[in-house]
Amino acid sequence: MSYYQSKIVHAEDIMSVRSKVEAALKIEGFGILTEIDIQATMKKKLDRDYKPYLILGACNPVFADKVLQAEPHIGTLLPCNVTIREVEEGNFEVAIMDPTVAMSMVHNPMIEPLAVEVREKLVRMLSNV
Repeated sequence: MSYYQSKIVHAEDIMSVRSKVEAALKIEGFGILTEIDIQATMKKKLDRDYKPYLILGACNPVFADKVLQAEPHIGTLLPCNVTIREVEEGNFEVAIMDPTVAMSMVHNPMIEPLAVEVREKLVRMLSNV
């Protein structure tokens, strides 16, 4: 079982892919809570050069509320990460975490069906990018 799914998107730059991802997430009820620019962070902290690479912390508040009610410590596994990284010029990989894999370690039967629903939403988002 893989912990992620991904696809390649052809675009001029990472920000145009980010816009498409954000729009597709919004359709599925997600917003972006956090953004980490790996390229900028690694340059600043380690003076290492990376291709453009973003980690977006996506959250669907309805599902976040449900899982937090069922398991208060689940916040350690939130939000759902979506990554966008340049793999070669003009080609970007968009990857989503599989929440069913992440949530399986919790062993709470109330969370399993919610994780399946979130995975379905993220997979739809990925197919719409």
